[in-house]
This record gives sequence, structure tokens and C-alpha cells, in this order.
Amino acid sequence: MVTDVLLFIVFFALLLFMAWPLGSYMAKVYHGERTMFDTIFLPIEKTLYRLAGIDATQEMNWRQYASGLLIFNILGLAAVVAIQGLQAMLPWNPEGLAAVPFHLAFNTAVSFITNTNWQAYSGETTMSYFTQMTALTVQNFLSAATGMAAAVALVRGLARKNTKHIGNFWSDMVRSIIWILLPLSIVVSIVFMQQGVIQNLSPYVTVDTLEGGWQTIAMGPAASQEAIKLLGTNGGGFFNANSAHPFENPTPFSNLVQVLSIFLIPAAMVFMYGKMVQDRRQGYAILAAMLLLFTVCLGGIYASERYGNPIAEHSGVNEPANMEGKDIRFGINGSALFAAVTTAASCGAVNTMHDSLTPLGGMVTMLQMMLGEVIIGGVGAGFYGMMMYVMLTVFIVGLMVGRTPEYLGKKIEANEMKMVVIAILIPAIAILVGSAFSVMVDAGLAGLNNAGPHGFSEILYAFASAAGNNGSAFAGLSANTVYYNLMIAATMLIGRFGVIIPVLAIAGSLAEKRVSPPGTGTFPTTGSLFVLLLAGIVVMVGALTFLPALSLGPVIEHLLMLQGLTF
Repeated sequence: MVTDVLLFIVFFALLLFMAWPLGSYMAKVYHGERTMFDTIFLPIEKTLYRLAGIDATQEMNWRQYASGLLIFNILGLAAVVAIQGLQAMLPWNPEGLAAVPFHLAFNTAVSFITNTNWQAYSGETTMSYFTQMTALTVQNFLSAATGMAAAVALVRGLARKNTKHIGNFWSDMVRSIIWILLPLSIVVSIVFMQQGVIQNLSPYVTVDTLEGGWQTIAMGPAASQEAIKLLGTNGGGFFNANSAHPFENPTPFSNLVQVLSIFLIPAAMVFMYGKMVQDRRQGYAILAAMLLLFTVCLGGIYASERYGNPIAEHSGVNEPANMEGKDIRFGINGSALFAAVTTAASCGAVNTMHDSLTPLGGMVTMLQMMLGEVIIGGVGAGFYGMMMYVMLTVFIVGLMVGRTPEYLGKKIEANEMKMVVIAILIPAIAILVGSAFSVMVDAGLAGLNNAGPHGFSEILYAFASAAGNNGSAFAGLSANTVYYNLMIAATMLIGRFGVIIPVLAIAGSLAEKRVSPPGTGTFPTTGSLFVLLLAGIVVMVGALTFLPALSLGPVIEHLLMLQGLTF
């Protein structure tokens, strides 16, 4: 128990120690200020602009910014589908893997452009090295940079006044990749290779086993994809077992590096925000609310898994702690921390099979996704998602005291609140409607491998993961069917762009406003009261929206488990 708590303390300490300077560096990058890497990166940036015919100094209004973002992602979607369809004719395919069926290729392409990385396939038996590197790994960078660009645009909307401009999408994309994602990925890749993560283009290896049989061991460039899948909160594993695979996550130290990598940029973006709006306390308050919610969720998962399953314990199959679906290299503490981090950060990488979590442990991972992936959240997406709740909080406080709500001196009016409500409700509607429809049709029920409430939880988790652009799954659901590939793809698109577009609209609206000096009735948004209100609003909205659905799944499953009942 003491060792477990020590791991969590070390994790939080290292995270804050690394995120604070990275946030300051990111603020300089997006402000266009001088950095120590300019002599290396500026020539690369200028060459890219010249080749693409882009004027990076030309500012955009929110509609132009959104149009560039959508067009870029549509072209990326088409490219990833095409590469999968042609992979049998393309190089770096030593195993001769066939073309990917269109419905699966479409689902995968949508998954990677939306930063979800939902994988209805096994990487080592479906995707060639060429596809993994040129389609999936590249999109890991591009989708992460898209979320970062949208977040920076919102920050500019809050920081600027009396203007229609929120930046240049192409400049924000390029700077996100060259100045931030690529250098960090190189460093993390080297650390992973030192720990034992493989990085090669070798054919698969066939070996003789100790039992006298044989086994084919998959090879490939795993370390490079592993780094950006975590730093970009993408989550798509090179191998089917993801970060439970020893070639992706060999040691307890690599496991700690992975969970830190997932949270690093999202946490740094909050520090970046405080610096860009010239009020660091605003960033500290938002980060405090995020960490408060995360600590509660981490404690819930850890306690539930530590308590275990009394049915398994009484049968002599298991220790009091629930080790089913977990690797003994990581134990309860490393597994609970990874599960909490990956579902809080819209990453989706797993070192534990979430289908094997206790009912309440699985419920917490599900709830973090249902809340909109705002508890730290994905790169960019977590920040702008939480900012929707910030505006909702100041609006509710304004109603309480009878004043027009203000944030950073800008009035939050009807237009902004409409967009906030749309951004919060669209993913929730997608989760509930998709889950409800899937339990009513044969095609949805056909994918279940479990009956009763756990089967319902598998479906509910899938749509929560898709709408939250997380990508993890309760593996008992067989999702590689035409029905689920198309339904999940639609949900991923809704969950991504149904939030980004309202966020950019809010950024444009706020940028046009003038700033009013704070008055005697202005509610402070930097103190402990605001932190508690913000965290409470997040929980309240999630509870009111999803409690009935959760009651039909993990809650009733937990109660039945305590009575010794299974399905």
C-alpha cells in the first residue's frame, strides 16, 4: 500500500516538474517569440511554407480557421483510406498483408484523424510497416497538432480584444509538430529503445518454443509509433495488446514514462494558457480542478481493484486484489494508474484489459470519458473541453448573483452559451443514442461476448470511447463488423468536430469583445471556491446525463457481484 501511494506521489511530482517549463516554452512557440531551437526549426518551417505556398503571417477569422482545419482533416482521411486499400502493392510489407476491407479502413482512418485511435484490428496481422509509418504514425502527429491548434485559437480568443483574428491554422499546425511533438517524440523514442521497445523493419521471426512447438514473433518500428501515440494522446498500439505487450512496454520504468508522456502536453497546455493570457493563476485554478477530479478517479479505480472480486477470491482463483487482465510486471498500482491516466486523457493506450476491471473500476474509466475527456484530457482537446465547463460555471454563478457572467473581463453572453451547450451535449447525445440503438438491433447485439449488465457496459463503453475520442475498449465487444465500424466512425467524427467547431466559434466571438475592468461584483476565477465549483459542475453534468445508463451497467453488475451472481 505504501509503495503504491509513493508511485502516485512520484507521478504527480514528475508531471508538474516537467509540465511547467514545457508550458512556458509552448507559450513562446505560439507567440512567435525566440526559442533556443530557432536556428534548427525556423529554416524547416519556412521551407514547408514555401513549398505549400502558405503565408503564415496571414491571420484568419474563426470561419477561415475552421475551414482550413476541416479541409486538412478530410484530405488526411482520404489518404489513410487509400494507403490501407493499396498496402498489398506498397513497400515494407514483408508479411504480404492484404488490403484492408473498406469499412475497416474507413473506421481506422476516421479513428486516426480524430485522435481516437480506436482499433478494430490487430496491428501485427492487418497493417504493413508502410501503413503503420506513413498513414497511422503520421496521423498521430497531425491529429494531435489539430487539437493543439484549436486550443491555441481559443486561448487567443480569450486573450485578444476588438479583433476577428484568432491566428493562422497552418502556422499553428506546423509549429505544434516541429517545435513540440517531433522533438519530444525523438527523446521518448530513444528512452523506449533503451528500455527494450523494438524499432526495426525486419521480417517476423519464427522461433522454437520450450514446449517443442513454434511461434511467430512480430517485429516492426514500434518505438517511433509508441512515443507519439502517448505524447499525442492517440493511443493506437503497434501490436494488438497495446502497452500490455512487452515489445511496447517492457519494464516498470517504461510504464512510468508512458503515463507521464500521456499527461505531459495536456498539463503543459494549462500552464501555457496562464502565460498567454498574462495571468498564471487562471491556469493554476483550471489545473487544480483537473487534478482534483483525477485524484478522486484514480483513488476510485485503485480502491476497487485493490478490493477485488469476492467471487474470485472465495473460489480460490484470485487474491483479494483483482489481478485478472493485468501484467504482474505492473501490478495493481501501475495498472490502476495507467487505466486512470489513459481514460482521463483521451489516449486509449492500455496496459490492462479494461474488460477485466471490477465493475466500479470499469465505471470510473467510462465516466472519465463521458465527462468529455476534460480531466486533463487529450492534447488541446482536454483544455478546450474544460474551458467549456469554465464558461458554464461562470454563467451559472452569474445567474446566482444576478450579473452578466464575465471571464477574463469578457462578458459570456447568449451566443457563447449556445456554443458551450452544443459542445457539451453533442458527445453525450452521441453516446446515449448510439448505445440505445445498438442494444435494440441484432447487428449491435451480435458483437457481444458477455450477457447481462456487463454486455451492456461493453456497448456503452465503446460509444463513450468513440465520442470522447479515447479509443480504448471493453475487449469483450467484437467491433470489427460493418455495423460497428460505421457506427463507431460516425460517433468519432461527431465527438471530434462537433466540439471543435463550436469551440472555434466561441474563440472568434470572444476575440471581438472588449475587455471590461473587474468590478466589486466580479466573481474571482482563481480561488479555491472557483476550483470546487468548476469540479462540481463537471461532476453534476456527468451524473445527471449518464447516471441512468451507468446504473443499468456497472452499478447493477457491482451489486450482483456482491451477491455472488454472474452471467
